[in-house]
This record gives sequence, structure tokens and C-alpha cells, in this order.
Amino acid sequence: MDFSTLAVIMLAGMLGPLLALRSSWRIPVVIGELVAGVLLGPTFAGYLHAGDKTFAFLADMGFALIMFVAGAHVPVRDRALRGGLVKGTLRAVAVAAVGVVPAFALSRGFHTGHTALYAVLFASSSAALILPIIDALHLGGPSVLALLPQIAVADTACIIALPLAVDPAHAARAALGAAAVLGCSTLLFLVLRQAERRGWHRRLHRLSKERKFAMELRISLAILFALAALATHTHVSIMLAGFSFGLVVAAIGEPRRLARQLFALAEGFLGPLFFVWLGASLDLRQLGSHPSAILLGLLLGAATILAHASMRLTGQPLSHGVLASAQLGVPVAAAALGTQLHLLRPGESAALLLGALVSIAAATAAGAVAARDAPPSPPPTPPSARAGTTQPGPG
Repeated sequence: MDFSTLAVIMLAGMLGPLLALRSSWRIPVVIGELVAGVLLGPTFAGYLHAGDKTFAFLADMGFALIMFVAGAHVPVRDRALRGGLVKGTLRAVAVAAVGVVPAFALSRGFHTGHTALYAVLFASSSAALILPIIDALHLGGPSVLALLPQIAVADTACIIALPLAVDPAHAARAALGAAAVLGCSTLLFLVLRQAERRGWHRRLHRLSKERKFAMELRISLAILFALAALATHTHVSIMLAGFSFGLVVAAIGEPRRLARQLFALAEGFLGPLFFVWLGASLDLRQLGSHPSAILLGLLLGAATILAHASMRLTGQPLSHGVLASAQLGVPVAAAALGTQLHLLRPGESAALLLGALVSIAAATAAGAVAARDAPPSPPPTPPSARAGTTQPGPG
């Protein structure tokens, strides 16, 4: 990794806005960034190497920041959202229950023995992908307000459950690590709420703005990276660290100034870098060496979509159910963790990623259908991790 490579990565990331430029296509920015990474990665050009330590570390920073911003933009203080919390939670649980049967069938059919892993994949939703689509298409209404907690619950639960499913032998260690991260996040919420009530936050904000210290950004990044370090040392995904801290900030109220600063850092640099890295980490050539992995990947993607689409039986619009099936971080983490521990069969990691790509394609199409079928109405609080709007707060 050097400056010339970094310049190429930034230019490659421009494919995202270029593809999203035509509003009638309704293509999320992240899709173009992923495609750019695939084209420059081992699948085609072989220019970018996701295994480069500097590249991977910067991508981890971007991933943590993306999940933090995603959590910070979940409108947890919105009363309408809290009203849909029970319904969204029940749907997330129902999706997980529905996914057990196809998980068992695919595990037995392909002789992988990974029923628990597949069940977690089918239940997962990617807040980092779905929230930007919702915001970019200005989807709103009661159905979306019930969809948001469903995504948040599914994403958080699957982040916690993934290490337990991939490596059951170390389930206790992973559970303790997740408990440590969540415990620290809860403690942070209590401390920050007290600081808000005593007026310390307002004084810090005023001083930072007058002296141009950017203290809120500095403190937020320090806390985020400290939680990410805790997650790393306790063998938990940094997804949990970023998303849980983001929810804490959302519960307290994110200042507009901090939101703008985080948007610039995430959208302008670390976010595109992460998604380009993610695309470069997908070596789709493995699918050619293991044809059965192609079938497995397609079936994994189809089962994920069907499990979420089944919530149509509960009254959820079909397009919203398919939109909720988009997954990204959990399959990537599963492929990385499974490969590191030598727990996956040849070609299985590529199959997991292919299934994720299938779900992303379906979710993109579902978002376009949802926007076409319903008149656009902006949500009460912008929920996007990949958009330029900000959440009202005390700043």
C-alpha cells in the first residue's frame, strides 16, 4: 500500500456515485464501490490485494466507522419507531425460525455440517446496506418504521451469534467478548446521558465550535476505536463495537456538527475504501474451481430472500421483506473467520459471498419496487449510514 495505490482506490470508489447518478436506476452507492473492488481485485485485474496489512487495517477502520454511523442514524428516540419495536423484533425472530429448515437442508445436502452458520446467515440483515437504500429512496410510513427495528435487532443478534455458530468450541469466549462490548456500551450510555443532563456536553460543544477543536469528533473516534480494540482482543466482530456505540449516540442525540464531520470522514474516505477493499477480498475465481459452490451460493442467497419474504404472511409488504434480506458484513465475517480457523470446505467461503451478492441484488431491486409503488415520503429521522442528512440533536 502506497499513495499511488490509495489514489487508485479513491478513484475506483467514484464508480459508486457514477452508477448512482442516474436516479431512475436506483442503484445504491455501495454497489458501484463493491464492483470497483471486484474488478481491481484477484477476480479480474489482480491489482488490489485485500491481504495487505495496511489496506486491511484501513478497511477495518472504515467498517467500524460505517457501523457506528449506521447505529447513530437509527432513530431510536422516535416514538413511532419505538411503537414498531415489538413488531420488528417479532419479525426478526420469525425470520430466524423460518431459516432453520433450509439451513439444515443445505448443510445436509452439501455435507458441510454448518447448519448453525447458515441459520445465522439467513436471519441476518445488513444495516450498513439497507439503511442507505431506505434513505436514498426516501421510503417512509409505518411499514418502514417497523422495518428499521427488525433490521437493527437482526443485525445485532447475528453479529453476536456468528462467532458462536462458526466456532462452537470457543462459544463461551465469544459470548464473554460480546457481553464485554455490550456492557461497555451500556456504561457509555449512562455516562454520556449524565454528561448531557449536567450540561457538560453543551459546554464542550460550544468550546469546540468556537476554538475549532473538533473535540466531539476526537472523543467519538477515541471511544469507537477503544471499543473496536476490545472487540478485537475478545474475538468479537468490530461490527458489534461500531453498531452498539452508534446506538448509544443515537439514544443520547447526535449533534449536527458531529454528524457532518462523521459524514465527511465516512463518505469521503474510509467508507469507499472499505467497500472497495471488500470487493477486492472477493475471489470469485474459486467458484470456477468448485462448481458445487456456485449452486450452494445461489441457494444460500435464495433461501435468505425467501426467509425474509415470508414475513409477507405477517402483513409486511413483499418489497420490504426482500429489502431486509440484504446481507454483507455477516457473510464476510463468516468467510474470514471460517477461513482463518480452517473450518470451511473448499469453495465454501466463496459460496457465502456469492449468496450475499444475490441478496444485495434482490434488495436493490426490491428498494426500487418499493419506491415505485409508494409515493416518496421522507422518514422522520434520516436513517442512513451512507447519506448526507443528519439527525437532530443538542448540538
